[in-house]
Amino acid sequence: MGAAFRLTVNGVERSVDAHPDTPLLTVLRNDLGLTGARFGCGLGLCGACFVRIDGAVVASCDVPVWSAAGRSVVTVEGLGDGDAPHPVQRAILDTQAAQCGYCVSGIVVSAAALLERDPHPDEQTVAAALDRNLCRCGVQRRMIRAVLQAAEDKAAEKR
Repeated sequence: MGAAFRLTVNGVERSVDAHPDTPLLTVLRNDLGLTGARFGCGLGLCGACFVRIDGAVVASCDVPVWSAAGRSVVTVEGLGDGDAPHPVQRAILDTQAAQCGYCVSGIVVSAAALLERDPHPDEQTVAAALDRNLCRCGVQRRMIRAVLQAAEDKAAEKR
């Protein structure tokens, strides 16, 4: 039995009809067409499905839609500024840090949240922030360097 839920996703209020226990990831992908967050493990352990809810990075595969109702959800698609990608997205592309790309959206969400709370992280801080993101291709070091590059780029833009 479905119910209507109102969510604010990437700044736009949306209404979805779903069973209350439907994972937020399923609603984002199947009902709203936002396919950036990916299904990885289904247990909230790999980070492929990470989104932000009210600023906190969460595994959307492990969040029932009822608990996201009335809250602000930001997906990887909502991080950029209009047509301009988020600095983390741009740095990952510029440094060619990604390999298969499956984990990238979750890493971008985690890294963007980190740079929001700590605009000048060191390498260990970035590594800790990305610790919950599993990359099966082994490009973690490249991703860390890309996040550090994004922090430098953001700092340079402010000067």
